[in-house]
Amino acid sequence: MKHLTVVLTLALLTSFSAIFAQEEDSSPDENNTLIGQFEELERKSGNYRANGIRYEVIKLSDLYEVKNNIFDSINTASKTIKDLSATITGNEAQIEDLNSKLQDTTNKLNTVTEEKDSISFFGALISKGTYNFILWSIIFALLLFLLFFIYRFRNSNFLTHQAKSALADLEKEYEEHRRRALEREQKISRQLQDELNKQKK
Repeated sequence: MKHLTVVLTLALLTSFSAIFAQEEDSSPDENNTLIGQFEELERKSGNYRANGIRYEVIKLSDLYEVKNNIFDSINTASKTIKDLSATITGNEAQIEDLNSKLQDTTNKLNTVTEEKDSISFFGALISKGTYNFILWSIIFALLLFLLFFIYRFRNSNFLTHQAKSALADLEKEYEEHRRRALEREQKISRQLQDELNKQKK
């Protein structure tokens, strides 16, 4: 029975020491924050009353330790802020560079798209729709000119044919008239000769 009591006592002491060790291990983590350090400072401080006013008494070493921790935290925060500011500045420069590259790429893409959708016509870039309109307008105008010249050619050919026909008729009539005039002249010459011959007798 005595051994059992000793064993139980040892078991309880071991478990309490383990729990206490865990609490001590966890408390420094909690006290590492500034709030935890201030709470620890309040817990360690003593108080007294003088002239009806309550005073808290804090050890200077604890106060200096908290003060140094505060300044360390401020310095760390300042360094972090500077690092983050430098990172932000670097990111802004990178974003600016990327925006510039994006703008250049967009401009090049627009130029390529415009060139793809356009055709060079007498050194000027015009859209395909405008080019097709101009091309078909030229073809239509040339077709109209061709029809006009065919009409003029046929008309002049018809007039030439009529003129040739009229000339042939005129030449035929002229030949007929010349032949008649020649016959008449010969007849008159004979009559004149006959009259002259009669007068000589």
